[in-house]
Amino acid sequence: MKYLEEIHNQLTIRMLWVLALITIVFTYINMSQIAPNDFWWHMAIGRDILTNRQIPLFDIYSFTMQGQPYPSYQMFWLMETWFYTLFSIGGAQLVIFLHSLVITGTYAIILILSWQNSHEWGVTTLCLFLAIALGIYAWNVRPQAISFLIGSLFLYAIYAYRQSTNKLWLLVFPLGMLIWVNSHGTFPIGLVLLGIWLGDEVLNIVIARRRGGDTTLKSIFVPGIILLITTAFCFINPRGLRIVTYLSTMISNQTVQSTVPEWAPPSFSSPIGPLFFVGLLLIILVMALSPRRPTFFQLLTFLAFTILALRTTRGVVWFGLVMAPILANHLSAITDRLRSGQKQSPTQKKYLKVNLVFLGILILLALISLPWFRDTLPIPPARKEYITQDTPISATEYLVNQQMPKNLINDMGFGSYLIWAAQPDNKVFVDPRIELYPQEIWSDYHIISNGIPGWEQKLENYDAQTLMLSKTFQEKLIEELGESDLWELVYQDEIAVIYVKRG
Repeated sequence: MKYLEEIHNQLTIRMLWVLALITIVFTYINMSQIAPNDFWWHMAIGRDILTNRQIPLFDIYSFTMQGQPYPSYQMFWLMETWFYTLFSIGGAQLVIFLHSLVITGTYAIILILSWQNSHEWGVTTLCLFLAIALGIYAWNVRPQAISFLIGSLFLYAIYAYRQSTNKLWLLVFPLGMLIWVNSHGTFPIGLVLLGIWLGDEVLNIVIARRRGGDTTLKSIFVPGIILLITTAFCFINPRGLRIVTYLSTMISNQTVQSTVPEWAPPSFSSPIGPLFFVGLLLIILVMALSPRRPTFFQLLTFLAFTILALRTTRGVVWFGLVMAPILANHLSAITDRLRSGQKQSPTQKKYLKVNLVFLGILILLALISLPWFRDTLPIPPARKEYITQDTPISATEYLVNQQMPKNLINDMGFGSYLIWAAQPDNKVFVDPRIELYPQEIWSDYHIISNGIPGWEQKLENYDAQTLMLSKTFQEKLIEELGESDLWELVYQDEIAVIYVKRG
């Protein structure tokens, strides 16, 4: 009875809203499919690392850049071996399931932080919803997912240490960075969070001294030392100190900036752009109207991550994660003022059974969404698959089995799966490793893919003998090939065609 009473005191309908959101995230990802572009080439690298017991240093998958250095292998190696190990043990189902735990765990941490900053389930639900909405486009299965979880742990550890001064929380930073720096290039975000913490402490001391209060430098000692230690851990990676050069090269790479939409700044024409600008305006209004004065930590966080999100769409997900707890803090202050003097309605026990039924439905929904049960669900056959339909599985099997002549010109999106399933005999022309290829090759790819006058000469320059093309993205070129006497159609399915050069 005492246990049921505790549930009764906590299990309100507004708490169930939050649990419903988290359940939706978990269910959505478990029901999602693996997209082709980034996942498969990372899998291939993981396979090579575990097979050869070393991280490759040069490209071996393309005929256009074969033998050229590619330092990104050393950037993702930990997640690449993780993906391949999971896939070897449990196939795509296990990969999707553990990916769902990573993403759901990220937003569960943000949920807890938002609740601790507001102590209102309704406010927590709204803030968590905003964070989820701003992040949903970044949930594909790829190495960056682990950075969201580690970043949210950094954020939580900062809040937790400042409230309790429990030194165990400080271990999160160097240990988390050790994983982060060997998994994805977003690890400087962890240093930014620690820098904001240190900056907040410094500004508080400066203001206190100007007001003539008692000050001590002790408050900046812990964040300063932790920032130095965590920075040192950044260099425990295969590239060591050279990782700084890698990051600067990636940031300044014009090919990446101009080719990959998620590297471009958000705009009203991009999928996530309008929502980001609405969220940004909402946060500004709430902080301006809030009875609580924003802390330096909140202002510095807002400034740093707004700049990041305005510079690149990839930063939007981070803006949502770090701002949700801050938004919760100020929204609760506004709602507290609005409710001031109003009588609070007592909890009604008659709703306990209804809430428990709803909780049971959420648990059941989470369980039946697990990838292993997908075949039994009443969903379209295409959604039962674990790999998206735009992955060229059948076309690649034909390419390998028929031993098509070289050189192969392929759709960029197909290149990732070709690296996984068609090596070493079918080296690609281009693939989603955007930064590997110089701008000249991407210019040639653009001319060829769009059937722009001169495409025939470009194919001749590369001594192309086989073309594996996307019906969706290379429609114009396929039309041109249909009118050409030099190329013969030997294979086609719903997503791909294969042409071979005659003679």
